[in-house]
Amino acid sequence: MGVTYYTIREDLARRAHNLMSFSDYQEGRATTEYRALVDIAADTAERQKKRVDPMYHAKIDGLLDLYARKLADVINKDNEIGTRCPSVMISGGSNFPVQKKRKQNAAWERNHEEWEKVNGILQRIKSVGKGGISADDPDAVAKLRAKLEKKEQLQSTMKEANAYYRKHKTLEGCPVLTESQIQAAESAMRSSWRNNPVPFETWQLSNNNAEIRRLRGRIEDLEKRESEPAPEGWEFDGGSVVVNTELNRLQILFDDKPDEDVRAELKSNGFKWAPSQHAWQRQLTGNAMYAARRIKAIAPATKGGETNG
Repeated sequence: MGVTYYTIREDLARRAHNLMSFSDYQEGRATTEYRALVDIAADTAERQKKRVDPMYHAKIDGLLDLYARKLADVINKDNEIGTRCPSVMISGGSNFPVQKKRKQNAAWERNHEEWEKVNGILQRIKSVGKGGISADDPDAVAKLRAKLEKKEQLQSTMKEANAYYRKHKTLEGCPVLTESQIQAAESAMRSSWRNNPVPFETWQLSNNNAEIRRLRGRIEDLEKRESEPAPEGWEFDGGSVVVNTELNRLQILFDDKPDEDVRAELKSNGFKWAPSQHAWQRQLTGNAMYAARRIKAIAPATKGGETNG
């Protein structure tokens, strides 16, 4: 996948520079610095692709594009903030707008939090393929089935190896194990405290079987979710609850900023503020729908001014 570079506002970068420095702005500098950072992220993405199964490559590409887009956003915002107030070196100390500068610094601090989130995307790229399979992943069922197949094959291998050992009293020539697997199993038996050790103990079979049941359950749940119609959102006094199936998020949109008590209740029910979406949101699940309906401030509005319970 080719890297997509997003637009950097050179006009903002130039104005911000001129309000902070006596030196001339080097045209194109902000764009060059931005592209260098994106190129580093692209190299990181390519290295990660070489480490993981190809089924994860599309997700890595998507995260790389998200990084490039969000990075452009925070750079442009940083430069826009820089145009709001000049440095005291440029304007001089007489009648310097102190309050304006304080507001500018506060805005920079808020934007710095967005910088941290963008850097976090790089860590997500590095972790793709190493952790569990998220329900957000459009290929989640296929990946879970592939994982289940491996676990089922392992269960069959362990059972056959144990049966072979009980019959022949050795693993030599066992058709379901490689030479290295035979050596590892024999080493484990020699160090076992059991009187009659076997290549694969009962707890190994039980643990693997439990994982098989868990994977089957997850697949069944996801397939059921895919076959069911998407839940519907609702209007409430002062906003709306939106079912965003594209992002797999339940989003709460307010006409005005909710008060502190409402924000606290949203947080306690797993909702987080997403500046990029201008919404409070959490992963779209049945539990999320249930939690949203429990919050009195956003309960579905009905005719007559009352709410549904």
